[in-house]
Amino acid sequence: MTLFTIGYEDATPARLIEALHGAGVTTLVDVRALANSRKPGFAKTALSAALAEAGIGYQHVKALGTPAEGRAAVRAERPGEMRRIFGAHLAGLEPQAALAALTDRARHETVCLLCLEADPARCHRTLVAEAVAATSGATVTHLHPA
Repeated sequence: MTLFTIGYEDATPARLIEALHGAGVTTLVDVRALANSRKPGFAKTALSAALAEAGIGYQHVKALGTPAEGRAAVRAERPGEMRRIFGAHLAGLEPQAALAALTDRARHETVCLLCLEADPARCHRTLVAEAVAATSGATVTHLHPA
């Protein structure tokens, strides 16, 4: 089982969809707390419509998003602080239930986690993917839209 991740920071919707198709992704799981974006095509409504047209499912899982203080830490170039904040958030009941549902989904579909940051080392989606991998044995692969 492989769990993919992708960041759209340097992508266009077309390049993102191309990368997802190339990896055989059937469902994109949006792990942003707020599925809004200033980048055209990446707000929840536009993105889900483009993915549906491309034959890819979409699910927004707000419970697996970074709390506001974690997002602020990333913007301030403090990834260690973001990891600490998100780790504490991930231990909560709602995030744990969302993580279990995501793990189950990833066992039956080819799933890719989406967030903004191009560099997976700076993004909480890597922590989500690692948590899924820890309980499922999944291999995590980070996609980079060309």
